Amino acid sequence: MDQPKPRILVVDDDPDILVLLQHRLEQLGYAVHTATHGPEALNKLASAQPALILLDLRLPRLSGLDVLQQIKQVAPEVTVIVMTAYASVEKAVEAMKAGAFDFLTKPLTPGHLELVVQKAFERQALERVQHLLQAELDGKTQPIIGDSPALRQAIDRARRAAQSPATVLLLGESGTGKEVFARAIHAWSPRRLQPFVVINCAALSDELIASDLFGHEKGSFTGAYQRKLGKLELAAGGTVFFDEVGELPPALQGRLLRVLQEHTFERVGGTRTIEVDIRVIAATNRDLAGAVTAGTFREDLFFRLHVIPLTLPPLRERPEDIARLAECFESVMK
Repeated sequence: MDQPKPRILVVDDDPDILVLLQHRLEQLGYAVHTATHGPEALNKLASAQPALILLDLRLPRLSGLDVLQQIKQVAPEVTVIVMTAYASVEKAVEAMKAGAFDFLTKPLTPGHLELVVQKAFERQALERVQHLLQAELDGKTQPIIGDSPALRQAIDRARRAAQSPATVLLLGESGTGKEVFARAIHAWSPRRLQPFVVINCAALSDELIASDLFGHEKGSFTGAYQRKLGKLELAAGGTVFFDEVGELPPALQGRLLRVLQEHTFERVGGTRTIEVDIRVIAATNRDLAGAVTAGTFREDLFFRLHVIPLTLPPLRERPEDIARLAECFESVMK
């Protein structure tokens, strides 16, 4: 699936500049929206939901600084680059103190424009990684310990599954190492340099897990003071691990099914469809087939998850691994 083009909103009251910037940015592969004054820019912010805004500081009806301040109140994650005449650089400095990422002086040069925009998107990518880095460090990849035939067979199947984009369903009792295997599959896959994000389906309420997964818009519920990106957006290009997927509330099973089928979703309280490129690994210690029969788990979702099933053996079925595990635990405790 092709990645959606990054959206840029260009705000300037000069139609010639708008046409020039739109043409140049579209040549660079961006989806471009335009506005000619402040109120229109704020409306486009809500409807187009751009990742980056090029904002002229001299605008009719509402100054560029006022527009910037309102952007930062409702969508602080959006990167803003201000544009100004060379003689008004002090205004650009003021804008950067108010939250702008950088500034461009007019007349604009194509090379400088491309460099600043590229730098802004690189900064966004670094921030996305930073949001996930602590969780990644807390759950850093652990070695799969053991040489028993049952474990080696599971590892071989996991390595083969890692090369496929298909959904993997890890089955087995609690303590069999499902998250360890999920992280290993990600590390062996072509997505290994992208984020690995864990969703614990058993740990959150219906309301919280929806916001955690899909993000939410400002004002969508009590306490939603600003827009929040969900873990699915933060995981773009990488792997999402749905731990204890059998505990997913019924109301969210249909939404997860749509993600698996179409790779699209909406934020809580939002209307714009968001496309995301993710690989899904799920795990459960429940009998999902039995849950389908009992009517507590959707049959269509079960078959979407059950593309590459991998059952992990409990330790009692591989006693030859006990000595190795004991040695590892002893070395950690020293």
